[in-house]
Amino acid sequence: MKININTFYVLIVTLLVTVSFQAQEFQGKAYYFSKTTMDLSRFNRGGGEMTEQRKKEIATRLKSMLEKTYVLTFNKEESIFVEDEKLSSPVSSGRGPGGFGSNFSPGPQYKNIKERLYLQDQEFFGKQFLIKEEMQPLEWKMGSETKQIGQYMCFKATATKVSTNIDFGPPRRGGDEQDSDKSKEDDKKEAAPKMDEVIAWYTPQIPVSQGPADYWGLPGLILEVSAGNNTILCSKIVINPEEKTEIVAPRKGQVVTQQEYKDIITKKMAEFRESRGRDRGGRPGGGGGRN
Repeated sequence: MKININTFYVLIVTLLVTVSFQAQEFQGKAYYFSKTTMDLSRFNRGGGEMTEQRKKEIATRLKSMLEKTYVLTFNKEESIFVEDEKLSSPVSSGRGPGGFGSNFSPGPQYKNIKERLYLQDQEFFGKQFLIKEEMQPLEWKMGSETKQIGQYMCFKATATKVSTNIDFGPPRRGGDEQDSDKSKEDDKKEAAPKMDEVIAWYTPQIPVSQGPADYWGLPGLILEVSAGNNTILCSKIVINPEEKTEIVAPRKGQVVTQQEYKDIITKKMAEFRESRGRDRGGRPGGGGGRN
């Protein structure tokens, strides 16, 4: 039987690293950056096509919201994934997507693999929530495809999951009867749970079942993961740092499930859009002009 030289190398290193991990209480830090794409065509008004200049302006304003840097601190059983505010783009102040979007930035995410416990500390418009879930592993399909990420050999795994993306675009505007029928059809599609394909790259050289955000369940640390319009990529790993960070599970806030929290955000978005519509059009249901 022929063995791929890369696979053989990874197996040998994994054995050595696993012995090292078992011989001591270890901690690791993995630094990630995330990028999220957005369909700017949803911002077109009156059926007109948005100019390239306008797209660039909106993309610049959304940059701080769509590009973030995080640190995953982990050991054999626990991890906590937090935004590294020193490295992330500063959120713009004042009006606009930056100030409003800052309310949607994920708070610290805690995972306990042994207890199958997921907790997220989340503040939303001044109110504190504690998202709590029993961790359910994704049905990962293990592949043989490999690629190098930094000094680590990674293997590919895929899965599907219910999308957790929030639609920040403006609502569709009604038009003629044909457009109305199309809008109803689109609404039916949106009512059904949207599924995202997940592509993950993990390294057995770091044999912990951890990963960024709420991803986990592979025989090695996840260094890259893509789902929907979001990609998270590891840029640096430090094993047994000189200054260790205590991994503490968040405990404060109104306890909600992930779905309950998503429903709260969706409702708030609808209220925000309705408020913006009234501001632009004057009185609700009428024009802003004078007789």
